[in-house]
Amino acid sequence: MRFASIGSGSEGNALLVCAGQTHVLLDCGFGLKDSVMRLARLGLDPEQLSGIVVTHEHGDHIAGVARLARKYDIPVWLTHGTLRSQSKAFINVANLQEINPHQMFDIGDLQIQPYPVPHDATEPVQYVFGDGSRRLGVLTDAGCSTPHIEAMLSGCDALVLECNHDSEMLMNGDYPYSLKLRVAGRLGHLSNREASGILASLDTSGLQHLIAAHISSKNNTPELAVKALCGVLGCAEDWVGVATQQHGFDWREIV
Repeated sequence: MRFASIGSGSEGNALLVCAGQTHVLLDCGFGLKDSVMRLARLGLDPEQLSGIVVTHEHGDHIAGVARLARKYDIPVWLTHGTLRSQSKAFINVANLQEINPHQMFDIGDLQIQPYPVPHDATEPVQYVFGDGSRRLGVLTDAGCSTPHIEAMLSGCDALVLECNHDSEMLMNGDYPYSLKLRVAGRLGHLSNREASGILASLDTSGLQHLIAAHISSKNNTPELAVKALCGVLGCAEDWVGVATQQHGFDWREIV
């Protein structure tokens, strides 16, 4: 199993997860032309996608999903709440699959386990991807941890973990106060400190890859995010990867 990102941040997000001949895209917050170009950088054509799975309805995660699905006839999996909130956007998408937020489903060679997260969306979920022997856990767009989140991510072989903001940079920055409260709230985004707390609660004994994702361009730096995560694992800073807005990150193999 391998995974890569075509971009991560407030301007657009999409993650690729592959096992065998199965290629699944997690979210797509980019325009159609941009998405095709970004996929090509990783050596994939849209026709190779087995499906798109969606976390929630915010534009930086869903803006390009329906257009990509319609043009290339790609099935889409999403919660009932997400579909209800975006029903007009998904008109004429031929293959829509509503998922139970607690029930695993298969796409080709991948087993995909959704799990609910606290975020200011209608029915948001995140996912753990598996190929029968290895597991990739993904957590972005969550305002705080829960025991269920930690249970889902513990023991994963790879993690993509949101480090959205540094709390001091956020509160001392130029965002309106109401937006600061939203970002830092229990339905907002994970700070470096909160992400580190989650990581510290997990069984990371078999962790092969750790990626800091959804890093704010105004309220954080990659260096601060990486330093916070390394402080938990006691690893070298160059061991922790960073998902950038412009380039995401290149393929990582889980062995």
